[in-house]
Amino acid sequence: MRRGLLSDLFIGVVAKRLTLVETITPKSNQHEFQGTRPLRRLLGDNDRRGIPTRFIWISGEQEALSEEGFMSWSNVRKGKPRAPEYHLYYSGNAVTELMQPSDMLFLALQRDGSILVVVTPSATIQNQLVWLFALEEQPEFAFTFQEIDGAHSAELDFAARYILDELGIEPEEPEADRLDALIEPFGLEFPKTRIFSELARASMPEVSAADDPDLALIAWMDREEQLFKRLERRIVAARIGDGFRAPGGADVDGFLSFSLSVQNRRKARAGQALENHLEAVFDAQRIRYVRGAETENRNKPDFLFPGQAEYRDPLFPDARLTMLGAKSTLKDRWRQVLSEAVRIPEKHLLTLEPGISENQTDEMQAKQLQLVVPRRLHGTYRLTQQAWLMDMDGFIEVVRSRQDA
Repeated sequence: MRRGLLSDLFIGVVAKRLTLVETITPKSNQHEFQGTRPLRRLLGDNDRRGIPTRFIWISGEQEALSEEGFMSWSNVRKGKPRAPEYHLYYSGNAVTELMQPSDMLFLALQRDGSILVVVTPSATIQNQLVWLFALEEQPEFAFTFQEIDGAHSAELDFAARYILDELGIEPEEPEADRLDALIEPFGLEFPKTRIFSELARASMPEVSAADDPDLALIAWMDREEQLFKRLERRIVAARIGDGFRAPGGADVDGFLSFSLSVQNRRKARAGQALENHLEAVFDAQRIRYVRGAETENRNKPDFLFPGQAEYRDPLFPDARLTMLGAKSTLKDRWRQVLSEAVRIPEKHLLTLEPGISENQTDEMQAKQLQLVVPRRLHGTYRLTQQAWLMDMDGFIEVVRSRQDA
């Protein structure tokens, strides 16, 4: 299925690490950036006042804050004989108040002329955005410019959409009619996640987990995400159309409750979908496993190989046991898997999160936790990490060698 391009959304981006003078602190209240050459390449030489701007602050633990504001671009020496000097002013708001020296700032000019500003202290979010915008090296304190054109425009594949979703950006589907036809039988009701997962796989008969488990897992997850969001859009639109009214006026509590249910459904569904598709991969590969088997202290690893009976048999060799945790996103939740199977010292954890920071992967290695990432996402990680990452093919080879021993 055809996907959009990043250049459909953005014209260009600049990035830099913030300095003290650029943040709002008791020592600095300037609300501006010096108009360096990269900024001039992005914004041009004409003055622009009151540019609509969305400011986002996002950490690594699903903490995010978004504010609407504006920026203004002007030559403060306009009409004077001296060389032009540009400044980019920003409106103070809750996001800019959180900015700290050494935070990363990404300033992207969107196709509609508005600006997106993302500020993050998180190394993982920084890695993801550097990859998304094809910035060749980690920007330091000076602005780095990247035009987003055909040569530097990522296809909006699974990894790109994952990152855009973190920013609250939902690109249009180029082939929405085809997706709508697939979900038509569900009307305005969500089916069980397993049914949705089966539909996603059935809609892609050309994809084979027996031939390429890495490709299959990503393709199935991507398709299910597309289908889910199309159906979600229909259901949410219908609920909003009905209005949120109470006898005393607007039903604010009802609206907030509905909004929270939408977010919770997204999170829960993603994890269940990942496990559903992993089951299909293991079945196609003829791997013995149990999903949700119970180990010590009522812990339940997502997948246990070859099974619960073998795990509970003290005569079965520890070296032939394998466990796999599965988390669509990690954040700091990866540590949960460390205690899920005492007999297995080296744990495996699969994630679909791109570009996790080196600090986190270094800690995983120290804790004997092997990260498993589908091969198509390896490019979002740094070269020093890629040599250590395991893909689905590699994990299946490990499990099969232990089961055949």
